[in-house]
Amino acid sequence: MPGSGTDKTKRWVEEPSPIVILVEPQLGDNIGTCARAMANFGLSELRLVKPRDPWPNDRAYVTASGANRVLDNVKLYDSVKDAIADCTLVLATTARAHDQAKPVVSAEEAARVMQPRIGAGENVAILFGREKWGLENDEVGLADQIVTLPVNPAFASLNLAQAVLILGYEWFKLATENKLPFAMPQRSPGVKKEQLQAFFDNLERELEKVEFFRPAEKKPTMQVNLQNIFHRMAPTQQDIQTLQGVIMAIAHGRKGPARGGSMDGAEAAALRTLLAEHSEGTTRATRAPARGLSRLLRRNPTEAERILWDALTKDRRFAGQGFKRQVPIGPYIADLVSIPLRTVIDVVPADESEEAAKTRAKKREWMAARDYRIVPLTAQDIENDVTSVLAKVEKALAA
Repeated sequence: MPGSGTDKTKRWVEEPSPIVILVEPQLGDNIGTCARAMANFGLSELRLVKPRDPWPNDRAYVTASGANRVLDNVKLYDSVKDAIADCTLVLATTARAHDQAKPVVSAEEAARVMQPRIGAGENVAILFGREKWGLENDEVGLADQIVTLPVNPAFASLNLAQAVLILGYEWFKLATENKLPFAMPQRSPGVKKEQLQAFFDNLERELEKVEFFRPAEKKPTMQVNLQNIFHRMAPTQQDIQTLQGVIMAIAHGRKGPARGGSMDGAEAAALRTLLAEHSEGTTRATRAPARGLSRLLRRNPTEAERILWDALTKDRRFAGQGFKRQVPIGPYIADLVSIPLRTVIDVVPADESEEAAKTRAKKREWMAARDYRIVPLTAQDIENDVTSVLAKVEKALAA
C-alpha cells in the first residue's frame, strides 16, 4: 500500500551495492528484519554463513514485511572465507576493539570507502556477527577495515537489523547524493504584500475592538511584533485566506449547530418567537419563507435545539435517518425534519405567546395534511433530560 511506505507501483532500486554477510545468525526473525533494512536502502545481495535454523525460514519472510526479493536470492556458505572469496574489499562491523592494526572507520566513512570500488564493478562485502557476541577475532582478521559506531560505551551492542540499517542508510545516502524522495508541495503561490497588508489591517481592527493594544503607548511596538510573526512565516496566499477566515469566525461567532452564530441561546429563542408571531417571516405574495431565513435559524440555534441536535447526531439509532435542521417546507420552517421518514420534530419553547401558539398549530395542521408525522417536544424537556426525549422520538418513529 503506497500510504504505508511500501509502494509496489514504483521501481525497485537495483543499482550495484555492498553485499551483506550475516555470520551464523541464530533467529529467522533477525534475518527477516535485516532483509527489510536492506530493502529500505537498496541493498539486494544477502549471504548467510551457517545459519542456526534451516533455510528457507518462514519467520524470516514474516518479519521481512515484503522484502521477499532479498530473501529469495539468499546464498548460503559454510565459512566466512567461502562467503568473501569473490570480494576485493571486506569491512567487518564490531563494537569491540580487537587490537588489530587496520583502519577503523565510521559508517559514513565506510560508505565513501566502498563507493569507488563498487562503481568499478568490484564485489564489496560488509560482515555482521552473531546476535550474542558478534564476530570472532579471526573473522575480523579477514577484513580489510573495521567499521564501528559512536555509541554509548556502557551499552554498545546493537540489534543485528539496526546495524545493517545504519550501514545501509549511509550507503544509500551517499549513492543518491542525499536526495529526499519528496518535498513539500507548493500548492499556493506566495502572498503579495497587498494581500498581507489587508490581512494586517483586518487583524488590527478586530484586536482594537477587544482592546488588545494596551497600554496605548506600546501599540506601535506591538503592531510591528505582530507583523514580524507573519513575515517570518513566509505565508502563501492560501495561508492568509485561511487565517483571515479564522479571525472572522472568532470575531463573529461560530456558525452551525455548535453554540450560537452571532446570537446566544436567549437571543435565538427571541428571534423564533418574533418569527412565529409574524407567520415565520413569510411573504404575502408567495407564502414561502423569506430568503435566507432558514440559514439564519440554522446558524443561530437555541440551547434546546443545540442539545437535541448534538444528541441526535451522536445516537446510532438515528444514523442514516436523514434528519436536517431548519428546513423550509412550504410556507413553514421545520425545526428538525426527515424527508425520507416524512417526520417533523417540533420544538416548543417555554412561555410561548398566544399568537405564536396559534401559528404553531397552523403549521402542524398544514404539515399533517401533507402526510407529515409531527413529534412535539418541549424545550424544557430537552434541556432537562435529552435521553428521555430521544426515547420518545424513537418510539414515535417505530409507531
